[in-house]
Amino acid sequence: MSAVIEIEGLRKSFRRLRHGDRVALDGFDLLVEAGQVHGFLGPNGSGKTTTLRALLGLVRADAGRMTVLGQPAPRLLRAVSNRFGAIVESPQFFGNFTGRKTLQLLATAGGVPAVRVDEALERVGLRDRGDDRVKAYSLGMKQRLAVASALLKQPELLILDEPANGLDPAGIREMRDMMRALAADGVTVLVSSHILAEIELICDHVTIISRGRRVAAGTVRAVLAGFDHGDYLVRVAEPARAAEVVEAAGLRVVIHDDHLVVSGVDDPARLSELLGGHDLWVRELTPLTPDLESVFLELTGARVPRQVDDAGGPPGTDGHVELGPTTPEVTA
Repeated sequence: MSAVIEIEGLRKSFRRLRHGDRVALDGFDLLVEAGQVHGFLGPNGSGKTTTLRALLGLVRADAGRMTVLGQPAPRLLRAVSNRFGAIVESPQFFGNFTGRKTLQLLATAGGVPAVRVDEALERVGLRDRGDDRVKAYSLGMKQRLAVASALLKQPELLILDEPANGLDPAGIREMRDMMRALAADGVTVLVSSHILAEIELICDHVTIISRGRRVAAGTVRAVLAGFDHGDYLVRVAEPARAAEVVEAAGLRVVIHDDHLVVSGVDDPARLSELLGGHDLWVRELTPLTPDLESVFLELTGARVPRQVDDAGGPPGTDGHVELGPTTPEVTA
């Protein structure tokens, strides 16, 4: 697949009157390939929005290389401006205009056929509210209108910064369905969001940023697999004695009130046989697989992350990265 967005070594600092400059981006890398629904994740203040603003020329980067649809960004973005749509932060609209009028003005300014206005309203679920004034819209409806404005040009690339902001559960599901439909039509989507469960459902690839540096990148499956420690929940009649048996076999175990958590299990059948051989009969044996939220919290914790280069390992290694809780970056 060809690269739709490429960012290498992006750096950006902001001057402050006190406490010196604040480093927002510290050599950040991002690769989004054609056809992906790519999740861009990070805690508040991690550099997500600064990255998108730098990519679109809304702030000036200090260093780094960026391209969008093969064109250097932001210098030659105008050459591909009719091929992508973007929403960064919370767009502002004239409150006295209707949603339809707002889109009509944007369509006229962008040379977009008028028929696209109703199509965009339909796609974001605002068809029946298109003639209402924007000042009567809820935050979620304004967010839908912003997405509609980004869809006017029928873009092949869509960049969305927190598109589910202000949406209720039904609206979030509709946004999810819309992004899936866009992907099915061949649109590449880069979506920044703090709703991790949604990202896990929607996205096939993910990049996680923390303190201005990339700490994970790859398919969602590969990133999660890197933090699968072979943990199993085990319920037996005598958990204390079972823990002794498991520890004697060289496995890690944590005792809870009514169950055990055993780590490092390669073959759950062998664990069952091990316990059965000591007359400890397993009542439950459930794999505890990581989800995106747990991986996200582990990667973006208090420790300072180190970025791993594209060879797959930090400087001074042979390029191999041990996948696990101490891995600074997972790359697939």
